[in-house]
Amino acid sequence: MGTRNLRRGISPLQTELEALIWAMHCMLRHNKLLTRFETDCSDVVKMVSTPEEWPAFAILLDEVDRCKRRFTSFSIAHIPRTKNTKADKLARSARALPTDVYYVNSVSPIWIPELV
Repeated sequence: MGTRNLRRGISPLQTELEALIWAMHCMLRHNKLLTRFETDCSDVVKMVSTPEEWPAFAILLDEVDRCKRRFTSFSIAHIPRTKNTKADKLARSARALPTDVYYVNSVSPIWIPELV
């Protein structure tokens, strides 16, 4: 669906949660209310499922919950990185860019030809 090169957070989990929140906001802005999110970070799935067990991330998980309630149907699942190579390449390519990148579309960006 898209990419954004987030500045590194305090922890990789913080960055993963911020990426999920960004993706949720994008889907809500485009009125995509029946959405399944997939992540290669199994801890994010656990965090969304049992936020009370992750008090250090309460502020971000509260925002996830606020967004979640706006969806007609919301689900999140773990997908191994090996099963999602295009998204992995997209994320690695965006991280390598020197400027902020926001890309939301259902097709691969032309600046990453190996995805096409």
